[in-house]
Amino acid sequence: MRKMSLIAFFMLCISVIHAEEWVTDFNEAKQLAASEHKNILMLFQGSDWCSVCMRLDKEILSTDEFLKKAKEQYVLLKVDFPRRKANALPKEQQEKNNRLFEKYNQKGYFPLVVILDEKGDVLGETGYKKMSPDEYFNHLTALKQ
Repeated sequence: MRKMSLIAFFMLCISVIHAEEWVTDFNEAKQLAASEHKNILMLFQGSDWCSVCMRLDKEILSTDEFLKKAKEQYVLLKVDFPRRKANALPKEQQEKNNRLFEKYNQKGYFPLVVILDEKGDVLGETGYKKMSPDEYFNHLTALKQ
């Protein structure tokens, strides 16, 4: 029983650590980017309805291989649009996400990955690609050149 409790605690810690790598507030992302001299990787996703978004997250964005490299060069910003009532965002967060959607995702693509400079200017954008995490990271790097 004690062993199961330790395993459950360890798994919870891992999920919290990974969750903290992504911020959800655009102003916070810009402040971090400016202070750390990084670009912003902004992800538009439908976490509970977009199957391609889920694949991008599982196959690439949540992998240790990708996160290790990405955290060195980007502030990670997640802009989510869940549809299920159980996953609904607080009203204030949803309004913030809606404003970002209107400005940066006018074509309504999901998933959409947008690379921004620290001021919020677009450097490049892409979506899901069937690549390894390392290849995807290199693809993102090529977008901003």
